[in-house]
Amino acid sequence: MGRLTGVLSALSDDSRIRTFLALRGRELCVCQIVELLGLATSTVSKHLSILKAAGLVESRKRGRWVYYHRSAAQAGTRTKKLIACIDSAADEEGLGASDFGKIRKICSMDLEKLCRVQREN
Repeated sequence: MGRLTGVLSALSDDSRIRTFLALRGRELCVCQIVELLGLATSTVSKHLSILKAAGLVESRKRGRWVYYHRSAAQAGTRTKKLIACIDSAADEEGLGASDFGKIRKICSMDLEKLCRVQREN
């Protein structure tokens, strides 16, 4: 039951749910997630570390950027069913729908400029 409880706990925050939904089918750099959520980099990093500790996301570093994506190795049938349920409920209720438009815009932005602007603010 520990893994399931960890997943539920990790997804018990609006920002983490938004992040998890945003990573559906794509990989995003931390600065892109910061732009999407409108939160401080340190806050987004904390949310990502919680999602990572629960095994929901994985990261990879490329140059100075750290990219996050949904974990391909979500262990356990219960966890996979829960994730499918969350994705289905999000689709039915339109959760994240406004974020998807923002994500498209954010993904078209130059990462170098985006990170520079965030550092300056």
